[in-house]
Amino acid sequence: MEQKLSEIESQLVLLIRQFLLEQNTGRAVRAVSLDASLERQLGIDSLGKVEFFHRIEKTLGIQFSDATIAQADTLNDIAKAALTAKPSKKFKKQVMSIALEKLEVDLSTVNILQEALIQYALHDPERPHIYLQDENGNEEMITYGMLLSNASSIANSLIALGIKPDDTVALMLPTDNNFFPAFFGVLLAGAIPAPIYPPFRADRLEEYTIREAKILNNAEVRVLITFAQAEMLSKVLKTYVPSLKAVVTTASLLSNKNGLPKIERTSDQSALLQYTSGSTGDPKGVLLLHKNILANIRASGKGLEINATDVLVSWLPLYHDMGLMSWLGSLYFGIPITILSPLTFLNRPERWLWAIHYHRATLSAAPNFAYELCVKKIDEELLEGLDLSSWRLALNGAEAINPATLTRFYHRFKKYGFKEESLFPVYGLAENTVGLTLPKPGTIPRIDRVSRETFEQELRAVPTSKNKNYLEFVCEGKVIPDHEIRIVDVAGNLLQERAVGNVQFRGPSAMQGYYHNPVATAAAFHQGWWDSGDLGYLADGELFIAGRRKDLIIKAGRNLYPEVFENIVGDIPGIRKGCVIAFGVMDNKLGTEKIIIVAESKLLLQADKDQLQQAIIEQVTIAVGVPPDEILLLPARMIPKTSSGKLQRSACKQAYLKGELIKKSKGFRWNLSKLFLKASGRYILQLFNKATRFFYTLYVDFLFILTLIPIAIIVPFFPRRQAAYIIKFWARCLFRLGFCPVEIIQEKKFDLEKPVIYTANHSSYIDALLLIATLPVNTLFIGKKELLKVPLLAAAIRKLEYICLDRWDFSQNLEDMKKMQNALEENYSILIFPEGTFTYASGLRPFKTGAFQLAVATQTPICPIAIQGTRKLFRSGSLLLTPQKLKLTFAELTTPVANEWQEVIRLRTEVHKAIAKNCGESTIDFIVAGPEKKPE
Repeated sequence: MEQKLSEIESQLVLLIRQFLLEQNTGRAVRAVSLDASLERQLGIDSLGKVEFFHRIEKTLGIQFSDATIAQADTLNDIAKAALTAKPSKKFKKQVMSIALEKLEVDLSTVNILQEALIQYALHDPERPHIYLQDENGNEEMITYGMLLSNASSIANSLIALGIKPDDTVALMLPTDNNFFPAFFGVLLAGAIPAPIYPPFRADRLEEYTIREAKILNNAEVRVLITFAQAEMLSKVLKTYVPSLKAVVTTASLLSNKNGLPKIERTSDQSALLQYTSGSTGDPKGVLLLHKNILANIRASGKGLEINATDVLVSWLPLYHDMGLMSWLGSLYFGIPITILSPLTFLNRPERWLWAIHYHRATLSAAPNFAYELCVKKIDEELLEGLDLSSWRLALNGAEAINPATLTRFYHRFKKYGFKEESLFPVYGLAENTVGLTLPKPGTIPRIDRVSRETFEQELRAVPTSKNKNYLEFVCEGKVIPDHEIRIVDVAGNLLQERAVGNVQFRGPSAMQGYYHNPVATAAAFHQGWWDSGDLGYLADGELFIAGRRKDLIIKAGRNLYPEVFENIVGDIPGIRKGCVIAFGVMDNKLGTEKIIIVAESKLLLQADKDQLQQAIIEQVTIAVGVPPDEILLLPARMIPKTSSGKLQRSACKQAYLKGELIKKSKGFRWNLSKLFLKASGRYILQLFNKATRFFYTLYVDFLFILTLIPIAIIVPFFPRRQAAYIIKFWARCLFRLGFCPVEIIQEKKFDLEKPVIYTANHSSYIDALLLIATLPVNTLFIGKKELLKVPLLAAAIRKLEYICLDRWDFSQNLEDMKKMQNALEENYSILIFPEGTFTYASGLRPFKTGAFQLAVATQTPICPIAIQGTRKLFRSGSLLLTPQKLKLTFAELTTPVANEWQEVIRLRTEVHKAIAKNCGESTIDFIVAGPEKKPE
């Protein structure tokens, strides 16, 4: 065994030297050793690594697993893996039975995603839904019935863990058979799934943990569903994420077989929290309702002309919008989908094409780089017998589309039956669920060639027939049904056709906002329209994307696009393809921007770098007419990228400004030790914090019980009004003695003796006690009848004549409405929590209409009350208290002026705005409210 290992090591050293010499990296050749890192010391990037592994496989006659290619980082690692690797064999190709009859299932009235799954599972539980393909070509079939059964088990287990409706559950899972039931299990439990990408490299643990902790904190995740191998990382995450109450695997959740849980959800409730690429320091979680997702699926289905004979293939990550919606779209339309791992595609891109071939797929989507990878990295011998004639629409989106890529892909694969009209450039973004514009199926892509000079100086896309000095843009189609797009200038003025400006959109699949990020939400929302952040223009009603607005470089009055520089520099020998970033930095001395180009290079000798920099200056000047002001050549893996491999211009620019681009990263052991040291420090602080809160809670509990007993004895002997004063005095004393000072702000004084309807946000059990201590004694509280089951509380409720209802939303309960109307006529005021209930997650939720119907029916003014601080004092799901300064803001009265349903909606909107303004929490209500029907 040792002799064989030694032979393999010798062969690997020869192969790596030859490979590096071909890359002109002489210095890296001298650094070759069995322990040298392929990436950090030898400068081999991910694509180069794949190519190197393929050479090893051919030489040794073996086949590595996808996991080995992803994780092995030294020749030692590779040699050990080669000892146990299986002999090379032809990719196993098999035909699955996919000829499915169309189900007569009407989903037009489906309001929530899980209803679609339930409908299919009830009508045909054995119907194939997913063919999950592993790296060897073996496929596992998942039926609708299997998916619903496992999802129900997971949902019941989550509910048993204490998950409540609208809690957030993170899914940190790879592309395997665990993700799909976990996703629907969260939905069936009434919670909000938040997919995040799993860690693939051990030497990125510190970076990964810190980045994901920010996202998990923003989402206020209650449970993290992950895989067994990530348990160590997950325990560390718990020290960074206070809201996280449990870390579980799907296997541990599948044991609960109590059937389909009965959690009622509506189309207006949250269905997904999708974090956009690059969500790091300022996480942007796109909040989507069920109706948003269904609207996008239906509209995109019309635009794509989806029918019962369509078949999908996808390798896209399920934690990103394009991959997730490909799956959910296939589920909704009842068409089969074959799913491969992203690693499988990156390591062996031909498997994507063979999956299309053998399943006779008609639909498949990928970013531009994937099509380029197929053109350049697949050997001809691996394509023998390939037939792509079934591929009806090859969607290209999720990143900038290169016109040359479309041409190259068609010419490379047309002999395999691929049709030019199958090329299908599309535009979409997570903020609109996914799809926004689509071309007409069956048409050849339209490439717009425009004058570079006019484009850069006047921001107009004027067609030109000149053979040089032009720019090309790809047509990405017309807006999907029931949606709108427009092009506006920086002032929001509508621009004419072919004028370049900001792309804005609106429609039923637009997001509700960025979760717990009101600043980012406000920046993106403009009078009913959402700003995409992209620059583009319209021609004949079709959209052409010109680049990201924030990335635009303005140099001496010229509008320059970083993509132009990046494409030019990326084609220069010695530059790592796809690893170039250009951006502008303001030069106050010159009064304009400097052009900065950052590129990764395989070259190590300074003399070689000097020649490369000169080549960059020459090529850029020839092509654009403007030389770059500064060029930075970096080693491999130094440019910031997102989890999906997209370049992060903004992060790169910030690193440049801070002087951090050339900092060397520490080794894995140091990073891991540093991570655990940080986690240990946080854990000790959390223990101290918990101990402090524990003793404070004991003190408050003792104080509460000690004072409650005499109050309970005295109160029954006093009339209602005097009893109310006693309880009010007791509540005030509790807050003072509990070190929770209460600040009261009244925007405009009003007559406290006249009846009003108080409406307050609801975030804690403390809210009622705080309002008892604050509101006039002639105020009656509205609660649910379950409160009457608590002995002492029931006695107080009856003594104070509070009104208890059968249900929170009493708008249709005539008897309860009558009780409250009588109370108002008797000069009592009423307190209602229009949110209905509260949860762990912060944020002001949508209001039910009952309080506002009562106000309109009785023409009684409403006083909005914004409560701040009680959620932190006593949060749902926690047994420990934290002393807080509390604040109540009494907003100006809102008075009904009519007796009609639209007045109910107006009151609800005005009161929601007033409370949102002062409650200290972001709103989780819809921003663009659609028409709401009056209840029957």
